[in-house]
Amino acid sequence: MSVATEQSQTPAPGQATDGAEALLKVNNIEVIYDHVILVLRGVSLEVPKGGIVALLGANGAGKTTTLKAISNLLGTERGEVTKGTIEFDGANVEAASPNLLVKRGCIQVMEGRHCFEHLTVEENLMTGAFTRGGDSAGIKADLEMVYNYFPRLRDRRTSLAGYTSGGEQQMCAIGRALMSRPKMILLDEPSMGLAPQLVEQIFEIVKEINEQEGVTILLAEQNTNVALRYAKYGYILESGRVVMEGAAESLRNNEDVKEFYLGLGGEGRQSFRDVKHYRRRKRWLG
Repeated sequence: MSVATEQSQTPAPGQATDGAEALLKVNNIEVIYDHVILVLRGVSLEVPKGGIVALLGANGAGKTTTLKAISNLLGTERGEVTKGTIEFDGANVEAASPNLLVKRGCIQVMEGRHCFEHLTVEENLMTGAFTRGGDSAGIKADLEMVYNYFPRLRDRRTSLAGYTSGGEQQMCAIGRALMSRPKMILLDEPSMGLAPQLVEQIFEIVKEINEQEGVTILLAEQNTNVALRYAKYGYILESGRVVMEGAAESLRNNEDVKEFYLGLGGEGRQSFRDVKHYRRRKRWLG
C-alpha cells in the first residue's frame, strides 16, 4: 500500500471540514438492533456546513443505519444508538425526536422514495411543510422554488404520486424535504432503480440546491462513481465500520477504491479488507 493510501485511511481530525464549520458531527457511535445485533461499530464522521459528503459502501454496509441514527428513525425498527454522540448545528441530538430534528433543520429522504401514493404530487410536497405552522406566504414561495428545480413536478402536480414514475417520485421526495426549509438533507440511495441519465439529472439538481440554497447534503450511495463526482469528501463503510475516508478526488484516484468500488481492477476479492490485506502482502513480499 502506498504512503498516500495509508494517509487517506487515517486523516487528521477535522479533515472532512477542511477548516469550515461542521454542521454535523458523529462521534464513535454504536448501533444495536433488538438489543443484541451490533450493526455499527465506532462510526465517526463530520459534514461541513454547506458541503456535500458521500457515505459509500455496498448493500448492507451500514449506510442507511447511519442516516437513521442521525435522524433518530431507528426506533421504528427496534434499533438504538448505544454509544457515542451525534451533534447537529452545535447541539447534541441523539435523544431528540425526529420531529424536533426536522424543526431544527435536519431531514432524511428515505431510500425507495416513500411518497404518499394516495395523495397528489402537490399534496405530497405540502406535507413537507407541516412543521412550519401558518407561514402560508413562505410555503407558497417555497412550493414555487421546488417547481423551478423540478419542472416535471409542476406538470404532474395534480397526479396521484403512486401513478408517477420512479424518477418523478424521487424528485417529489427531495422536493418534499425542501419544503421543510432544511439546513441539511440526509439523502439515502437517490440513484436506486433509476436510469443512468435520470440519475445524472437528479444529482445535478441536488448540486444546484446545495450551491444556490446553501443546503448541506449527506449522501448515502452505492453508486460510488457518481457520488464521488458530486461530493467533496467521502467515507467508505464496510460491515458497520469506516474503512477509508478522504477528499473525493483522492478517493477517486485511490487504487484500492478503483479496484474494489469503481470496477477498474481485478476480480475475485470478497471485501475491501481483502484488498487492503492483498496490497500490504504485496508490499511485504516485494
